[in-house]
Amino acid sequence: MTLKRILGAMALLLTPAIAFAHPGHGDNGLMAGISHPIGGLDHLLAMVAVGLWAAQQKGPARWALPCTFVGTMLIGGLLGFEGLNLPALESGIAASVLALGLAVALAVRPPLSLAMVATALFALFHGVAHGLELPDMSSPWAYAAGFVVATAALHAAGYAVVRILPQAAAPLVRLAGAASAATGVWLLAG
Repeated sequence: MTLKRILGAMALLLTPAIAFAHPGHGDNGLMAGISHPIGGLDHLLAMVAVGLWAAQQKGPARWALPCTFVGTMLIGGLLGFEGLNLPALESGIAASVLALGLAVALAVRPPLSLAMVATALFALFHGVAHGLELPDMSSPWAYAAGFVVATAALHAAGYAVVRILPQAAAPLVRLAGAASAATGVWLLAG
């Protein structure tokens, strides 16, 4: 599959979420859940970076990092539904964009346990933010299903880009990580 086809498929997947990102469509929360990770630059960059970083790993880390993120994010979302708010929530999310971007830019391969702990911490911040932003009159379960599916799709997109591109394109992936890290610095400064 060529990069052009992958990007085209991603655009088609994102189009419905963009169209339904505005109120009044009568959904039960599913589309709101899908659009939240895709519509927020901080969430989008962090979640694609998890996929990019996972693809740079070897062995079980390739699936453990995205699975850890999705599972912990769901737990965070449930905590957010209950009104739990983490201190420095937005700073934690911005820090995840910075750290995950750096991990991709430097293609770091820490011990799996350390990578999973860091990934879980970042996912907790994103999940709580998703949970706290549950739209009125939405089913929390449909909303959670939406942000879980969108997150998994973003992880898969990042993973696919690294695995499909030829090895010669690795500097481009690292450059994308550096751009994400720079955005994280900008978010922290803002």
